[in-house]
Amino acid sequence: MSKGSVSYALNGNPGLSDETRHRILAIAEEIGWRPNRAARALSASRAGACGLVLARPAHLLAYDPFFPRLISGIEAELSARQIALMLQIVPDVEAEARALGRWWAERRVDGVLLVDLRVSDPRVPVIEQLGLPAVIVGGPGATGSLRFFPGHDTERMRQIVEHLVDLGHRRIDRVAGTPAFAHTQARTRSFHEALARAGARGSTISTDYTIRAAAMATKKLLRRSPPPTAVIYDNDIMAVAGLGAAQEAGVVVPDELSVASFEDSILCEVVRPALTASAWDVEAYGARAARGLIKLVEERSGGRRPSEPPGVDVAEGPVLVTRSSTVPPKGTALGKGCGR
Repeated sequence: MSKGSVSYALNGNPGLSDETRHRILAIAEEIGWRPNRAARALSASRAGACGLVLARPAHLLAYDPFFPRLISGIEAELSARQIALMLQIVPDVEAEARALGRWWAERRVDGVLLVDLRVSDPRVPVIEQLGLPAVIVGGPGATGSLRFFPGHDTERMRQIVEHLVDLGHRRIDRVAGTPAFAHTQARTRSFHEALARAGARGSTISTDYTIRAAAMATKKLLRRSPPPTAVIYDNDIMAVAGLGAAQEAGVVVPDELSVASFEDSILCEVVRPALTASAWDVEAYGARAARGLIKLVEERSGGRRPSEPPGVDVAEGPVLVTRSSTVPPKGTALGKGCGR
C-alpha cells in the first residue's frame, strides 16, 4: 500500500474505497499497530490530554471521598470533549514538578491542573518557566500568573464557627490538615478571625490527614483543662476518626462535645450521631476548573492572549448542613437539657 492510502485509512479520511480501507485496518489490527501519540502531537500541536499529578500517599486517596469527586467532575468535562485525563500519584511536590516537566517536554499533555497549592509553591515558577498551560484548583496563594479556582475555604470555616457560636460554644478547637497547604492556612486565619469576632477561644492542631493522627489529636484536646465543648475537623475522614476517639474516651457526642466537619460526604450521614458539615458541589467545582484549563489551552494554541486575567472563578457557595452532632453545650441556657 502507498503511504497516502495507509494514512487515509488510519485517520478516517475520505478518498479510499471501502474494500481498501477495510483491508488496511485489518492488517493494522493483525500486527497490533497503535498510533504514536507523541508523533501525532508534534504534527497536530495538540496531545488531546490534560494532566493531574497528586502528591499524596496513595493509601490516603483510597478512603478520602473528596478527590474521587473532584476527579469525577474533571473527567466528565474532559471526556465530553474527547480529551483524556492523565493521572499520576507521586510521593512529594518535587516529584510532581519533575513529572509535569517531563510530560510537557514529551508533549504528552496540553495543560495541567494543580491541586493542594503550597505556601511558596515550587511548582508555580517551574510551570511559568516552561510556559505550560495550567490552572490551580484552590487558592488564592502563591499563584504567580496562574489562574486559580478557590474553594470557599474562608466562607466555609466562618459558617461553621458562627453556627457553633450561635449554639453557645465559647471553647472551640480544630483538628487541621497539613500546614504547608495554602488552603489550610486560609482556614486557620478564618477560624481564628471568626473566634475573635465572637469573643470565643480556640486552638488548632495540625495533622497529616490520617485517621490515626486525627484520633491522637482528639484525645490530646480532650485531656486539656478545660476541654473544648466543640471540635471542627478539616475533612470528613478526620471527623469520623475524632468521633470514634471521643466515644472511646467516654465523651458523649453531642451532649458533652459537638463535632463538625469541613467536608461533607456520605460518611457524615451514616455515622451516629450524624455529623454537621459544610456541603458544596465538588464535582461542579472540578468541571469548572477543567473548563478553565480547556479555554486556556485553546487560547494558547490559537496564538491569542487569555481573554481574562489570572484570578478568581468562583464556585457556587457552600451550604452548612446541620445534623445531630452539634447542640448547645451543657450548662448554657440552651443546653441545660443536654445530658447523658
